Amino acid sequence: MAKTNPVVQVEVKAVLPTSGGCAVFLGNARKIFVIYIDHSVGLAITLAMRQEPKERPQTHDLIGSILAGLGAKVQRVVINHFKDGVYYARLILEAENELHARKILELDARPSDSLALAVQAKAPVYITREVWDSVEDMTAMYQKMESQGFQFSSEEPEL
Repeated sequence: MAKTNPVVQVEVKAVLPTSGGCAVFLGNARKIFVIYIDHSVGLAITLAMRQEPKERPQTHDLIGSILAGLGAKVQRVVINHFKDGVYYARLILEAENELHARKILELDARPSDSLALAVQAKAPVYITREVWDSVEDMTAMYQKMESQGFQFSSEEPEL
């Protein structure tokens, strides 16, 4: 019998520029946690959240276009592991060929890249219950910053 790993659905709440990159706030009504990523992917997530047109396609736009051209789409992202301060994720793709044969691909990917592609594709993001239970709850910090008028999703990370 296959082992099941229960998951919790989360959403990207905000991207906050930091001195060393960006902090991505993820969570739901019960808890918010943070993943730290580099500036360029933080910018990609922010622009995708705002659905802003870009002058030229960026890397994640190119990947999205390639997937679409191949008849594939991002089905979901699962943040599935946390070890030594590093998060790990699985990018689940669904592809259908001209004969309507469906194929599911599960790829190891950085959470930052996975999140950028998920936001761009409006695909759901999940975190395994095991990782969810181990992450630090940053809800109070998020709410405090929000109450002080910081507009997370409208701030563009500077490069």
